Amino acid sequence: MSRKHRLLCTVFPVALLVLPFFVGAIPVESPSNEDPEAENPVSRFRKYLSINTAHPNPDYSVAVSFLRSLAESLPLHTRVFEFVPNKPVLLLIWEGSDPSLPSVLLNSHMDSVPAEPSKWTFDPFSAVRTSDGKIFARGAQDDKCIGIQYIEAIRNLWKKGFTPLRTLIVSYVPDEEIGGLDGVTKFVASKEFEELNVGFMLDEGQASTTDEFRVFYSDRTPWDLIIKAQGAPGHGSKMYDNSAMENLIKSMEIISKFRETQFDKVKAGVAVYSEVISVNPVYMKAGTPSPSGFVMNLQPSEAEAGFNIRLPPTAEPHALKMRIADEWAPTIRNMSYQIIEKGPFRDFMGRPLMTSTDDSNPWWSTFKEAIEATGGRLAKPEILASTTDSRYFRQKGIPALGFSPMTNTPILLHEHNEFLEDTVFLRGIEVYESIIHSLCSHLEDPHGKQEQ
Repeated sequence: MSRKHRLLCTVFPVALLVLPFFVGAIPVESPSNEDPEAENPVSRFRKYLSINTAHPNPDYSVAVSFLRSLAESLPLHTRVFEFVPNKPVLLLIWEGSDPSLPSVLLNSHMDSVPAEPSKWTFDPFSAVRTSDGKIFARGAQDDKCIGIQYIEAIRNLWKKGFTPLRTLIVSYVPDEEIGGLDGVTKFVASKEFEELNVGFMLDEGQASTTDEFRVFYSDRTPWDLIIKAQGAPGHGSKMYDNSAMENLIKSMEIISKFRETQFDKVKAGVAVYSEVISVNPVYMKAGTPSPSGFVMNLQPSEAEAGFNIRLPPTAEPHALKMRIADEWAPTIRNMSYQIIEKGPFRDFMGRPLMTSTDDSNPWWSTFKEAIEATGGRLAKPEILASTTDSRYFRQKGIPALGFSPMTNTPILLHEHNEFLEDTVFLRGIEVYESIIHSLCSHLEDPHGKQEQ
């Protein structure tokens, strides 16, 4: 065998061993190996994503420091409040030429839900960008994208010489993912918030799988319901009425039938998911523990179940409470219950927490025109099936819309491998430029007509 043939026989098997490691591999880029001179909107977005603000230990201090650093080169002044220690609320303020006019507020939250790294393709806080432009990170859609898009839109408008008529306020709040009780709830109740004189606000929305932007005029209100049943304990072989488990099972059957009636409306096309009352069981607890599990020949004296309920703004909370008391957990069956209402259901005047999306609301008209000016289209306004911080602003009577400029994008909030494409992110900056320009130039004459 010649020397050339011997060399081929040696190299070829090695090549076959190495080849599988490259076949199918996706080139990736992380913020740490990015060109330090290549400061741009995408790199700043990825740096924000790489800050771990997931619960239960969100690093708010690093997030606030980073966001403040972005504001330093812009015509913004910053304010930080801590209504609860270690729970900062950051404001970036662009003063308008007429500060007497009500201001415009753009809100986002800094925190995110936890991530399970073992179930992700990439580390959820590495902000990896693949060769096809997908940026993988917890918070990519929910909702660190809009937090950076706000700043980048301001940067572009400022460079173009724009001066807002109305003051623009960008807020970054903590703890939205756990109810906002130590964040936006205390913020909107403060005198500092009253002094901002907010006339309209935008908050987060959701991605759209089509080429139309989604917009939300209300949220559903969450309740936690805990039902408890009591009954005499007895031998496992005995059959008798009103045992704790029997009473709980009866209640669950009744609740299940109510759930079916609501879900049937969705299946029939009469209503969309966010327009009905959803009731979902989340846990059951009963039985007497034993070293091997549970005592199987003893019927327990107590049984308990928990439900997550979501009420659309059109629901009647009093009627549902009566149903719970009379049918779901009646005292005549040794039942008791606890309702934990998580957030407001009516505004300060007793009205449903809904923002008008017609020409009666000049803010809506201005917002819609701003979207159309970029070549975008809005889908039919919706009630958000889940919950955001915007409900606390609506409670104050402030018109509020939920909006995140993501089209042709799968909805991945709270899921494994959450990502956002860089082109979608950059397109969103253009959209916010138009929105900010329009909203901060918006005038309303004494007759309620707008001028631009």
